[in-house]
Amino acid sequence: MNSVRDVLVTATKTLAGAGIEGAGRDARLLMSHALDIAPDRLTLVLPDPMPEEAAERFATSLDRRLSRVPVSHILGRRSFYGRDFIVSGDVLDPRPETETLVIEALAKPFTAVLDLGTGSGAILLTLLAEQPLAKGLGTDTSEAALAVARSNAEHIGVGSRARWLRADWFEGVEGTFDLIVSNPPYIAADEMDALSPELAHEPRGALTDEADGLSAFRTIISQARGFLGPRGRLIVEIGPTQGSAVADMMLAAGFKAVRVLSDLDGRDRVVRAQLPNPHPRNVGK
Repeated sequence: MNSVRDVLVTATKTLAGAGIEGAGRDARLLMSHALDIAPDRLTLVLPDPMPEEAAERFATSLDRRLSRVPVSHILGRRSFYGRDFIVSGDVLDPRPETETLVIEALAKPFTAVLDLGTGSGAILLTLLAEQPLAKGLGTDTSEAALAVARSNAEHIGVGSRARWLRADWFEGVEGTFDLIVSNPPYIAADEMDALSPELAHEPRGALTDEADGLSAFRTIISQARGFLGPRGRLIVEIGPTQGSAVADMMLAAGFKAVRVLSDLDGRDRVVRAQLPNPHPRNVGK
């Protein structure tokens, strides 16, 4: 009987031969999943014989990965800002670069937050978990995505402070918020064919607007002021070439303190803005 190490080494070579980046990492995660152990305990069982049932589970997972199914979909979860979120083919995987948006959102206190196109709910739920007094609303056009978000809300432990609405951006939204966030579809239609094969397993509507990649920003920015309270903030994730265009939209819409922020790789990733004070001090008095 082959050892866990033998099976792992063979799988790593198979994944690498198929051109999958991070083959060793992926193989270790899939093996941990098949053995139902934490990844940091894998080295302890490498000399052990590979259990038959675990070998079957691992083989199935490996075949799925070779078909370019993302590891997160095989595991059913994805880590984001220190928490595990349930994911599926109905939602966009939360990615490390989106943590740039979360960090900026948490830079100032808020009590009411609106997340447009919430998907898995990772952004909204992270903000609520980090800001215990806040409440939030997440909107999405996909009922399947909202079902995942609801499950994550309970899993993270903030279900009582999160509300969900099936809506196209602001459609049906009522009230005002001191923070609006969004990671909208910003990939242009003519860029889709160049993306990695793994993205074919994520909802296309969460990736592209089927146009120039800026349609969602036009809608969000043009309507956001009607849903923000005094000095309310708007923070959106962008593609790395869209900073100037989105910042100009915000300035044209009357926002102040507009700034383009970079992710850890140095690429433009977030644009944030704030409504001006509605009652500026009269310096002449």
